[in-house]
Amino acid sequence: MSRAVLLPHVPSSVTAARQHLCSDLHDFGVGAPEVDDAALIISELLSNALRHASPLPPPFPPDSVRVSWNVVLDTDGADSADGADGASSGGWIEISVCDGGAETLPRIARPSLSALGGRGLGIVQHLATKWGTEVDDATTTVWAVLEVPESGSPRAESSAAPGTAAAPPAGSGPMVTTGALAASEASRA
Repeated sequence: MSRAVLLPHVPSSVTAARQHLCSDLHDFGVGAPEVDDAALIISELLSNALRHASPLPPPFPPDSVRVSWNVVLDTDGADSADGADGASSGGWIEISVCDGGAETLPRIARPSLSALGGRGLGIVQHLATKWGTEVDDATTTVWAVLEVPESGSPRAESSAAPGTAAAPPAGSGPMVTTGALAASEASRA
């Protein structure tokens, strides 16, 4: 299942994007913990775009951003684009936000303890299997991939014990590439 939504370049678009994504994921049979993580990721990526980047350039509608997601769930051990047919044996959700770019590329900040912001991409890095930025002539796309575990398997089976810090998954750091989103599909697989 894939969806792309054009939204106004305004703060209220974060709520709309989150509602669209959560509705799709629930309808597709994605578990509640992954829906919550995906909602947090899209909120952080879109909030950053609205705060730091320009709206999409023409030919897109004026003052807009594009959010998109692609969900692939394996069912009954076979790859399937329809997670509703059988028990999930895992998969992934890719979430992306495309905007008109900014003067600098998105990066993880190291805010002070009293800072009011600057933690968004750190949260995305912690939740996502991997994330990155793609830049072309007129747009910037920031994407994140969230792993969907097999149904019935403990979600935190590879996590650290309670009260300890878990190491980020391999490859979860930022990956900066250039070109269209489709051009780097192989590098994210």
